[in-house]
Amino acid sequence: MSDENPSTAPTGQAPVNRGGRRRSAASVPDLVEKARTGDARAVARLISLVEDASPLLREVMAGLAPYTGNAQIVGITGSPGVGKSTSTSALVTALRASGKRVGVLAVDPSSPFSGGALLGDRIRMQEHATDPDVYIRSMASRGHLGGLSWSTPQALRVLDAAGCDVVLVETVGVGQSEVEIAGLADTTLVLLAPGMGDGIQAAKAGILEIGDVYVVNKADRDGAEQVRRDLRNMIALAERSEDAWRPPIALTVAQTGQGVEEVVEAIDAHRTWMESSGELERRRMRRARDEIEAIAVTALRARWGDVHARTELDDLAEQVAAGKSDPYRAADSLLDSFTELDSATP
Repeated sequence: MSDENPSTAPTGQAPVNRGGRRRSAASVPDLVEKARTGDARAVARLISLVEDASPLLREVMAGLAPYTGNAQIVGITGSPGVGKSTSTSALVTALRASGKRVGVLAVDPSSPFSGGALLGDRIRMQEHATDPDVYIRSMASRGHLGGLSWSTPQALRVLDAAGCDVVLVETVGVGQSEVEIAGLADTTLVLLAPGMGDGIQAAKAGILEIGDVYVVNKADRDGAEQVRRDLRNMIALAERSEDAWRPPIALTVAQTGQGVEEVVEAIDAHRTWMESSGELERRRMRRARDEIEAIAVTALRARWGDVHARTELDDLAEQVAAGKSDPYRAADSLLDSFTELDSATP
């Protein structure tokens, strides 16, 4: 299903149609109920509320909570040019052939002018645009590091509650340290391709450590087998217990669909292993913990924007810069002032 991103309106006002007329805004419970039936407009509205950090966001998350926790989250990452968008589209085709409902969150670089997504991924997935059981949404990274958008976790909850069996999260082209997807996905696919210099250089450090399944795409090019051998040797160097998951390496030509079924089988095998080993529950607990922490830190930063807090922070910074205090003592003082403010609030 194509995603319609309705125009946003100032807080408290109904959204605006293209003709300029106000249309009635559905309540959050109505949107949640419609999204659960697969209504594309309702899903789009809910994700827009997430991206816009709407005042209704708390109500949205509360309404979605009882219906989440069912979708399998698959992250797709790799360096620019390895064929992430084409591979994502090929995976959607394979998953739909098995009868699964699929959601796609494609995180694109932000436009330097509007801040919106550049929509390159959506262009490559047009063949699925009319499928009512496929929901594709481009999200702008808006300068967020780590290959994702700051609102990706909440957008995932929307697609999960909307009944998607699998949600594919395609990251911005990442480097060696932008590995945020590993903390968000149940299964992380790391894509490489031959002919892009040293294959291991593209996947070393953090990237090499996060993969649950490795995919050497564009395998019809010279050097694909060498990349697979290099990967296999590097993975073998990692210390693992006997019952630990050993990442498989698949060769694909995403443009023709060659090898994609093998990738789907590897994803299913990893899901089975996670369920039997308890890793799935551990990953989802860690994901929820990280999400709670991020919301709490964001709220704390918002309080720092208060004039009083900002003035106090400046005073403490002046003391640290002058050598009259140290940063840890200053941080403790700032936190103490927040605690005192909370206790004084009726």
